[in-house]
Amino acid sequence: LEKMTDLVAVWEVALSDGVHKIEFEHGTTSGKRVVYVDGKELIRKEWMFKLVGKETFTVGASKTKATINIDAVSGFAYEYTLEINGKSLKKYMENRSKTTNTWILSLGGMDYRVVLEKDTMDVWCNGQKMETAGEFVEDGTETHFSVGNHSCCIKAVSSGKRKEGIIHTLIVDDREIPEAVE
Repeated sequence: LEKMTDLVAVWEVALSDGVHKIEFEHGTTSGKRVVYVDGKELIRKEWMFKLVGKETFTVGASKTKATINIDAVSGFAYEYTLEINGKSLKKYMENRSKTTNTWILSLGGMDYRVVLEKDTMDVWCNGQKMETAGEFVEDGTETHFSVGNHSCCIKAVSSGKRKEGIIHTLIVDDREIPEAVE
């Protein structure tokens, strides 16, 4: 494996199926462009005469669109920005925090990352979409699923405040798991 000598940018992107690492090599003398996602080479272009431009590819199980923009700043300096679904990474992550809840927990010495997609009520655990069973209860809804031999439930309860909306809580083996900030 050749050493990544032209590595110019590394990003971490949190999606429902996990946190993905995007690495970009840009050879400003050779015009080489290489994109890696989670250590796997997705794009390799040698001898590009145009040093600015963009590379577009997909990330994760949901094939989320990602674009690396290469812009000249001055002389031989370049700026690299990552867009996810057409939004800057920062904007995408801000929006994502409104549409998903994420919990990180440890069960029996194993680490788990549970993600709830609020719009579809899909639940993901360590990259796998979970089988769930939803039910209406007195104060809201409960979405049940299992992780290993542990029973899990995401409770959705109205906050009673319009601005806050619905509060989602993950309960595993009768204990509440605090939400993670990604």
